[in-house]
Amino acid sequence: MQFSSVVTSPMLLLQLCISTLHYILASVFSAVCYWRTTSPVGDQRKVRNATTPTSVNYHFTRKCNYKCGFCFHTAKTSFVLPLEEAKRGLKLLKESGMEKINFSGGEPFLPDKGEFLGKLVQYCKQDLQLPSVSIVSNGSMIKETWFQKYGDDLDILAISCDSFDEATNQLIGRAQGKKSHVDNLHKIRNWCQQYKVAFKINSVINTFNIDEDLTENILQLNPVRWKVFQCLLIDGENAGESALREAERFVISEQQFQEFLDRHSSVSCLVPESNEKMRNSYLILDEYMRFLDCREGRKDPSKSILDVGVKEAICFSGFDEKMFLKRGGKYVWSKADMKLEW
Repeated sequence: MQFSSVVTSPMLLLQLCISTLHYILASVFSAVCYWRTTSPVGDQRKVRNATTPTSVNYHFTRKCNYKCGFCFHTAKTSFVLPLEEAKRGLKLLKESGMEKINFSGGEPFLPDKGEFLGKLVQYCKQDLQLPSVSIVSNGSMIKETWFQKYGDDLDILAISCDSFDEATNQLIGRAQGKKSHVDNLHKIRNWCQQYKVAFKINSVINTFNIDEDLTENILQLNPVRWKVFQCLLIDGENAGESALREAERFVISEQQFQEFLDRHSSVSCLVPESNEKMRNSYLILDEYMRFLDCREGRKDPSKSILDVGVKEAICFSGFDEKMFLKRGGKYVWSKADMKLEW
């Protein structure tokens, strides 16, 4: 058929245009489908969607009775979820694969004098039957009666202690009045042994304790793990205009941190965490049960798991599972498996 006859036939011309349009759309659709299935972005989404919240750190309160100058989770709100809502979120996490929950703050023993925390610990161990339930605390609010009531359901208690010199603790802000932080640490260590709770120590290495040798004291206390952190800056928490702390004066270099580690190389329970290892290797939930993404040096929240579920919220956590495993995040964390001599 000659071109002139096509032009003179409107119906044939319309059919030709429709056919051409169908061809173009089919080509575009095919290209888009290919790009979505082969592009790095598509692969990254698949990886993120596959993330399992094996170990979660739930900072259910930001309030604290200490004023540590380097604190990276400060009292920007006083909000605490109602107990039943917190339990609902913990159940969602268990259903998504959580094996270990760590309760932190702020100071987790502040709300309702530790009763709120105790009920969460009890729920996670008895109702959810989690393999590991742990707490990080400054230790100042803990009473022996708490161990008597909830100790059976707690696997690990970590107490923060950066120095065994009380003057240094005062400079750091790891103190309340004239109470001895070190004496309290020893008292809690004895309670942990008495009530069969694994005892752990967390230390933040900074400009005020960088030259100390803590070997003798750590060996005497004999924790199951001694976590040693390099002081970390987080914009909006301990650095920047909106921060409640100014931690710049506490910051040490990588070399200084390594020198501290070398000095304590004989301590077998030491677990070091540099800024690089810390930043993206924790699944952190805030007081609203939002995952916090720290990849950009600040805490960018996801939507709450109570609103959108774990699978959607965890995509915005910034969690680096490889770094989690590299820093020793997965270990024997159930006291039943530790075979400790009480």
